[in-house]
Amino acid sequence: MVNPTSSTPLLTRRAFLVNPSLLWKTGAIFASVGIIAGAFGAHGLRKRSGMTADKIHAWETASSYAVYNGLALLLVSLHPRFGTHRLAGPAIAVGGFVFSSSIMTLVLAGERWKFLGPVTPVGGMAMIAGYVSLIF
Repeated sequence: MVNPTSSTPLLTRRAFLVNPSLLWKTGAIFASVGIIAGAFGAHGLRKRSGMTADKIHAWETASSYAVYNGLALLLVSLHPRFGTHRLAGPAIAVGGFVFSSSIMTLVLAGERWKFLGPVTPVGGMAMIAGYVSLIF
């Protein structure tokens, strides 16, 4: 273990660099959770009382986007430049998490968590920013 001195910063710039390995693992988790959520939506969610066609469609959208963003993160992690891009991977990951999790929470919890409704587009905008940043 390194003993920090007064000249050694506790948080270096390297601590905040994007790591392709982290993007890969995050992508794998997103894709897995999306597939599991999709299966739950197809089999378990429909049996819950109060489920409407709109809620089931919203759940399908959230689980599909989790899979799409997971696959995108897997691909981004393999790219020599974008695997360490400061915005692309993190924006896709955070945006995808906020987008999908807020929709799933709204479907499951309903009125108790309706304040999350305006949060969903924020996640969508973060995802879009991540994908647009791949252009530059």
